[in-house]
Amino acid sequence: MSVLVFLEHHNGELQKGSLAVLSKAASLGGDAAGVIVGSGLDGLSEQAARHGAATVYVADDAKLEAPLPQPRVDAIAQLVEEKGIETVLFGQSILAADIAAGLAARLDAGLNWQLTDLVDEGGALVGKQSALGDSVVVDVGWKTTPRIGLFRAGSLDPVEQGAAGTVETFAPQLREHSLAAEMVEQAHAEESGPSIEDANVIVAGGRGLGEPEKFALVEGLAKALGGAVAATRAVVDAGWYPYSAQVGQTGKSVSPTLYIACGISGAIQHKVGMQSSKTIVAINKDPNAPIFEFADFGVVGDLHTIVPKLTELVQARRG
Repeated sequence: MSVLVFLEHHNGELQKGSLAVLSKAASLGGDAAGVIVGSGLDGLSEQAARHGAATVYVADDAKLEAPLPQPRVDAIAQLVEEKGIETVLFGQSILAADIAAGLAARLDAGLNWQLTDLVDEGGALVGKQSALGDSVVVDVGWKTTPRIGLFRAGSLDPVEQGAAGTVETFAPQLREHSLAAEMVEQAHAEESGPSIEDANVIVAGGRGLGEPEKFALVEGLAKALGGAVAATRAVVDAGWYPYSAQVGQTGKSVSPTLYIACGISGAIQHKVGMQSSKTIVAINKDPNAPIFEFADFGVVGDLHTIVPKLTELVQARRG
C-alpha cells in the first residue's frame, strides 16, 4: 500500500496538519512517503522523517517558491504516475484543498474530503467522515486508484516516530499554463501568539460579550494563559473578529488541551469545531445554555466580572 502525503510548509516549518496526516499514514503500515515542494527547503525533510516518512520526495526550485497550487499539482501528479502511488493525502488548508481538487481533475481520481480518520479494513482503505452536524460517522471509500483524501483540520495529532527516512530529490516537469499565474504579494494577518490550529489553550468569545470591544477580555485571558483567541460564526459575521479565528462547522476545527468558551451558547455548529478539545470550560450567565451539556466545567455568571478576575488569578499564579 503506497501512500503519499503532501507536506505543506511556511516559514521553514512543516505545518502541524500535514505532519498529523503523515503520522496517520505511517500508522497504517507499509511505506508512507511525504512530498515537499518549494524553494529553500533545508531541514524540512528531517522533520518529515521524524513523523514517519519512510521516503521524502523533495522538489526544490526557485520556480516553486510562491505557494501556488498548479505547479504543485504538476509535481505530485508526476510522482503518482512515476512511482505508482495509490493514495495521496492532504491536511486541510486553502492551498491543500486547491491542490487536491486540481490533482483529482488531472488524474481522474476520486476525492473524499473532511475526513476525520482512515483505517485499513482487510487491505481496503476506508475513510471516516462526520455527517449530519457531527451526529453520526459514516464510512467513505474509493472505487479506483489513485485515491485522494483531505483531512479535516484538527481531526488528527502529529506523533513523532523517530524513523530515519530517505530523501529523494526530483525535478517536476511544469506545464506552461501552470506558470501563467504569478504571486505579486503575499499578505499576512498580524497575529501574536500561537494560531488556533496549533494552540494548546484557546479562549473563545461569543455574542455574550455584548460588543466587539469586549474581546479585550478574551485576549487578556488568552495572553495570560499563553493561548490563542477564537470566535463564533455570529461574531465574525458581525465584524467583531477576523474570520481566521472562527471555530465551528463553517470555520476551523480545533483540539486544544484547554478550551474556554466565554459567552458562547454552544450551538451544534460551534460544537462541531471544538468538541474534541481535551477539557472544555464554559462561562455563561444562562444556566440553560446548551454548552453546559458537553462542557467539563461550567461557570454560571457574568463573564464581564469572571473573566477579568480569572485573568488576574492566572497572572498572579504565574507572577
